[in-house]
Amino acid sequence: MQDLGHKVVIIIGDFTGRIGDPTGKAKGRVALSDEQVKANAKTYFEQIFKVLDAEKTTVRYNSEWLSNLTFEEVIKLAATTSVARILERDDFQKRYKNQVPIGIHEFFYPLMQAYDSVEIQADIELGGTDQTFNVLMGRTLQRHWELEKQIAIFMPLLEGLDGVEKMSKSLGNYIGVNEPAEIMFKKVMEVPDSLIMKYFELATDEHPDELENIQQLLKKGANPRDIKLQLAEIITNLYWGEEETKRAASYFETAFSKKEIPDDIPELLIEDGAETVGAVIPQLIQLELVKSKSEFTRLIRQHGVQLNKEKIKEDDLDRVLKNKDVLQIGKKRFIRFIK
Repeated sequence: MQDLGHKVVIIIGDFTGRIGDPTGKAKGRVALSDEQVKANAKTYFEQIFKVLDAEKTTVRYNSEWLSNLTFEEVIKLAATTSVARILERDDFQKRYKNQVPIGIHEFFYPLMQAYDSVEIQADIELGGTDQTFNVLMGRTLQRHWELEKQIAIFMPLLEGLDGVEKMSKSLGNYIGVNEPAEIMFKKVMEVPDSLIMKYFELATDEHPDELENIQQLLKKGANPRDIKLQLAEIITNLYWGEEETKRAASYFETAFSKKEIPDDIPELLIEDGAETVGAVIPQLIQLELVKSKSEFTRLIRQHGVQLNKEKIKEDDLDRVLKNKDVLQIGKKRFIRFIK
């Protein structure tokens, strides 16, 4: 759309984030602090501009207008709809029926998001199908303010790597657009076979004719792994370019197909006094290779940790690390120690 001359406005919901959209939740979300909203916004920019042209994109924060509304204006905003209309939202219906508390402040979320469309006089709003109610509410408010009603374009939701729930960071079934190329490549290879075509349709720019060819190959018995290699290359290339994609493909082939230790892995300097497997755990946590000491211990018990391709036990936590030792955690996390 940018290539065709459309002006794209990204709205960071720093004000609405303080309420938290309860969409799809069986209970209300915990409101975010200002610090959390700002931290989230930083990650949004890193991801958004992997897709959009920064020079053709306007970024706005909805606190610019929502924080300036007087209480009288808020009352008038609330008067534009009814409780019955708000309760049409599936999640609110379920919570009301199951006697799960709904805070009055939660009713304001769709109104505030809709007011964003009024403020910027949006002519098109894009959203996932889980945002249908909120986006259509924007049309309602625009009519009230005698503006032309925005066109609503809804995107299908993409199931995550578990093949069941929609892709979500909180569920851990996601592929992040800002994750390193080798992680992205490996995760695409974990897409369930049943979702290969959906990922081609929703996560690539391949022409429909090419998608039809791929569909026919699968029907004729092509190995899904070969098709996923193609999918992984296309998706990784979209976000990282050709050179990084080649490196990621080589990394995958070495680490997961040949089950060898890749050359291009992160290195960690062994600090004085932290020269054993157990002593480096805090650094592994800091690097987000593991979440906690208990997780690391659990992985050892499940035979999921290797040192130089040799599975280690809890007794090995006191093992002294040598220069160029390689620790493998699970299937896709490697670290080389240097002294």
